[in-house]
Amino acid sequence: MLKIDVIPYELNFKIPAGTSRGVLNNKLSYIIRLEENGVVGYGEAGPLPKLSVDFGIDFKSLVEEKIKKGITLEELKTMTFFLSSMPSLKFAFESAILDLESGGTQALFDTPFVNRNEGIRINGLIWMGDVDFMLSQIKSKLDSGFSCLKMKIGAIDFELELSILKKIRSQFNEQDLELRVDANGAFSIDQAGSKLERLSKFNLHSIEQPIKQGQVESMALLCNSSPVPIALDEELIGVVNKQALIEDIKPQYIILKPTLVGGFQSCNEWIQVANSQKISWWITSALESNIGLNAIAQYTSQFDLKMPQGLGTGSLFTNNIKSPLQIEGESLFYLRDSQDWGLDRLP
Repeated sequence: MLKIDVIPYELNFKIPAGTSRGVLNNKLSYIIRLEENGVVGYGEAGPLPKLSVDFGIDFKSLVEEKIKKGITLEELKTMTFFLSSMPSLKFAFESAILDLESGGTQALFDTPFVNRNEGIRINGLIWMGDVDFMLSQIKSKLDSGFSCLKMKIGAIDFELELSILKKIRSQFNEQDLELRVDANGAFSIDQAGSKLERLSKFNLHSIEQPIKQGQVESMALLCNSSPVPIALDEELIGVVNKQALIEDIKPQYIILKPTLVGGFQSCNEWIQVANSQKISWWITSALESNIGLNAIAQYTSQFDLKMPQGLGTGSLFTNNIKSPLQIEGESLFYLRDSQDWGLDRLP
């Protein structure tokens, strides 16, 4: 018999995580625990406030209501009738099933990342805050060896953000340091064009989601005219017709977050569409604990990666679940030999 447990787990940030949507001091995840014949598999549903379409749902009560006692693993795999509208929960069950089928080892994919400690190059994430705080983060990431930084913008004064970018570029040119910025939809349609023009002076790799999602015509015009390449992020959430969105907007990049778009199957569909349109993409975690981050990193490691990925969020929490994931320099490693998991921390 398959046993299913849903364990609420609140993660606490070491420092407040600031974006244009607000500041997070903690976030609630739900750990999915599947057990069959003594083997246990784990997944994580970690919806984000003001972003995830399934945020605010009590997943523990929902699962207890919708999934009957005595269900088999094969029956669980077919239960898409309610998971399809809850992206983070779908991702959690996908991960937990893969873990269970792998023998409960947390080794979900057979890749060099998992089996031979081969690293994945990642970007360094710079959170919003006052100028001194942001500059201290930048210095720390550069000292650690990162050659690609992603900087959150859109919450503090735009002139100050430009001054930070100018300071960075005065010390590191685009050959030495790749700069990505993420506006999280902070720009108005009226101001986006002029702001993108000013940002282009700093030879940026890309900007994520300059305007709020759902403004397809305006986003298409920006992607066609912007001097800074545009990456769709929030724009992908809840989209059914992936081909139509990509053909309508024609972005330079898309960013895939399994928690937000509905797990690995949905990511595979986005990748297929992007590749058919010759649009580049990368994969990013979305403030999951190490359970979710591990699943995303292992999934990512299947691909022939050309760019740094967004998988550097595991060190953000004071009470993260212990894992073999470790950042060395600008790469994320899965130190399988250690098999050091802290799942006993779960209630």
